Amino acid sequence: QMQLVESGGGSVQAGGSLRLSCAVSGYRDTIYFMAWFRQAPEKGREGVAYIQIHGGSTYYIDSVKGRFTISRDDDKSTLYLQMNSLKVEDTAMYFCAAGRPGRWTVLPPPSTDFAYWGQGTQVTVSS
Repeated sequence: QMQLVESGGGSVQAGGSLRLSCAVSGYRDTIYFMAWFRQAPEKGREGVAYIQIHGGSTYYIDSVKGRFTISRDDDKSTLYLQMNSLKVEDTAMYFCAAGRPGRWTVLPPPSTDFAYWGQGTQVTVSS
């Protein structure tokens, strides 16, 4: 069973930066992709950034392109989301997620292709 634990959220003014981390443990099976999702109050969960574990291909939704960067450090078993030029509309709970073992697909996969989820870390951007 894989466990994901996010950290790095907080409050920041618009234009600021934050780096989210997702510590991965309990890994045993072949995972082909991971991602960061977010959910704002009274809104559905949306995928923000995705990464292929083998090859490193990435995918971003249009609203974060050029501002957010997803990356991973295999030695530290950690997934990151560097968020720059933050906007008020980026305010949300951010979750990291890992794909179903053995499941490979082109990016971006639907949320139903993710089997493991963290508990989330809150990001609040003020004007």
